Amino acid sequence: MAIGIFDSGVGGLTVLKEIRKVLPNEKIYYLGDTARVPYGEKTKELIIRYSKQITEFLLEKNTDVIVVACNTATSLALEELNRTFKIPIIGVVDAGVKTALDTTKNSKIGVIGTKATIHSKKYEIEIKKRNSKMEVYSKPCPLFVPVIEEGIVEGEIVNQLVKMYLDEFEGKIDSLILGCTHYPLLKSTIKNIYPDIEIVDPAKETATDLKKILISKNLMKNDGEKGFETKYYVTDGQEKFRKIGTMFLNEKINCVELVKL
Repeated sequence: MAIGIFDSGVGGLTVLKEIRKVLPNEKIYYLGDTARVPYGEKTKELIIRYSKQITEFLLEKNTDVIVVACNTATSLALEELNRTFKIPIIGVVDAGVKTALDTTKNSKIGVIGTKATIHSKKYEIEIKKRNSKMEVYSKPCPLFVPVIEEGIVEGEIVNQLVKMYLDEFEGKIDSLILGCTHYPLLKSTIKNIYPDIEIVDPAKETATDLKKILISKNLMKNDGEKGFETKYYVTDGQEKFRKIGTMFLNEKINCVELVKL
């Protein structure tokens, strides 16, 4: 048994990090589609095509469950993936929704993400489906991903970007969903500027959901402990991924393999 995880780039490593905390002894294969990042500016049809290509690649590694660690791909492609493939495939949106509903006190939730995620209204639909009284304030933050992909996660540029996008939320919302797996790298900056807003990171709940699925389907093998390192694949820029990925995980990434989908 192995777990497959994919994202448009390095952002999904925030999900990988949480999964390894709750499932430390499982084999994991991670693919970052770095040649085609960011997904947030692309059409639904293109994102579905990319997601199917990546899923097929991960299935060749004998994965028994796949985590779509990308909010854009979750919002636009997850339903199609579950119709097409027979193994369990989960995304990150449901986890963020559940956590936000448990967190908010004033029933006003903010959501930030890529243009594609926000325009899909996936978070708003799922929140309202569970509680129609919730007020949802959504905003795309398209500059966050390229800045983070360059390894810039703090400092004056980041502070200005955060304020530019989020100042309008201040005094309205009490909970903010980080609707892109890159955004947890900005968590401390956002919290410093807006200390009264609770930050919701879907990665932790996604890891918990994954463990429940593996237990329910009797898929946990605990066979990744004997010298098996997480396998990393990218579609471009191995060294850049290794450098930024080390920052994401706070540990050295020894090997990143370049693949063509």
